[in-house]
Amino acid sequence: MAKQTLMTDPAPQRDGLAEHVRAILRQIGEDPEREGLKKTPARVADSLRFLTSGYTKDVQKILNGAVYAVAYDEMVIVKDIEIFSMCEHHLLPFFGRCHVAYVPTNRVIGLSKIPRLVDVFARRLQLQERLTTEIAETIMQAIQPQGVGVIIEARHLCMIMRGVEKQNSIAVTSSMLGVFRDNEQTRGEFLRLIRERGA
Repeated sequence: MAKQTLMTDPAPQRDGLAEHVRAILRQIGEDPEREGLKKTPARVADSLRFLTSGYTKDVQKILNGAVYAVAYDEMVIVKDIEIFSMCEHHLLPFFGRCHVAYVPTNRVIGLSKIPRLVDVFARRLQLQERLTTEIAETIMQAIQPQGVGVIIEARHLCMIMRGVEKQNSIAVTSSMLGVFRDNEQTRGEFLRLIRERGA
């Protein structure tokens, strides 16, 4: 399972983070004391704490009580999970959709827990490739299914607003484990089902 990193209560660190934001404003040539920016450092600090709140979440606590013994061995898919994350290279957002599928062996995860699991890893400084792998490996270890498939389609502001400035580019990453890697039919069914709109 992906390594869990837990931080302590962020409240005492808020003022320190706001001070750093204030310093950044000065460095880019702004006056943090002008009317429109007076509360910006505190707002940015709160925003960053929320956007990186995954560091304070424990995957085990999310999954506890949400794993059920079930005699079911067909594919389970939760698709079009909205994701918002922060690129660790530029601290700019990337956002899009995540599709998760697995074929159970004898246990399933409560459906509402899968988007929560995705959020835990998305609300950290991330690479899309690592985010995709962390979700798949965590589910694989938690319930030991026959296989797990995860696909993420995302737009990155570091590509859209800066750098190559390609507004229509979408990055697609996948992690296929077990039967999703080894069985072309299973993998094909997953790909077909996530492309069916309104299914």
